[in-house]
Amino acid sequence: MSIEPVLFYFFSAILIFASVLVIVVKNPIFAALFLILAFFTSAAIWLLLEAEFLAIVLVLVYVGAVMVLFLFVVMMLDINLGPLREGFIRYLPVGLIVAVLILIEMVIVVGPKNFGLEQIPAPVRHGAEYSNTEELGSILYTVYVYPFEIAAVILLVAIIAAISLTMRKRPQTKYQNPAQQVLVQRNDRVRLVKMKAEKTENNGK
Repeated sequence: MSIEPVLFYFFSAILIFASVLVIVVKNPIFAALFLILAFFTSAAIWLLLEAEFLAIVLVLVYVGAVMVLFLFVVMMLDINLGPLREGFIRYLPVGLIVAVLILIEMVIVVGPKNFGLEQIPAPVRHGAEYSNTEELGSILYTVYVYPFEIAAVILLVAIIAAISLTMRKRPQTKYQNPAQQVLVQRNDRVRLVKMKAEKTENNGK
């Protein structure tokens, strides 16, 4: 028996453990750290599947950029999530029921019988000259080019919608006009005042 199945179950257990703690833990900083752990273990599983490019992208983009930005925002705003988590125990049974139903649906839909996974041969190990990035690019831009473009359009629509929702006018907010700032002259901001010099009395000190 090879060590790969052992590593797969080991990383999978860590991934499930970290995912549960992301939801259960009360401190948002700890939740973000456990999410980083989940990303790292997912990258390790992708390395076992010879998806090196996806594993590196996951670590660089999500762990190195997104999660750092998330931690920065959470620590800067000092969000008090205590009142939001007061009803956690009250809604826990409903959440568990929904989670079990989702798990059952995933097992039914993504089962081996529906996708014919039992007919897939054993994975073939490639040599050092094999390029995972080249294979991923060739499949992504040939077989899945239309789903890839549709996903890009959906993300673009989401970005535009987020900008439109946040760019609402607030009467109490002060705005600056850069065009008027450039045209400002010295006489508009500075006023010279002529005053007589003041004489101080000498007390002999």
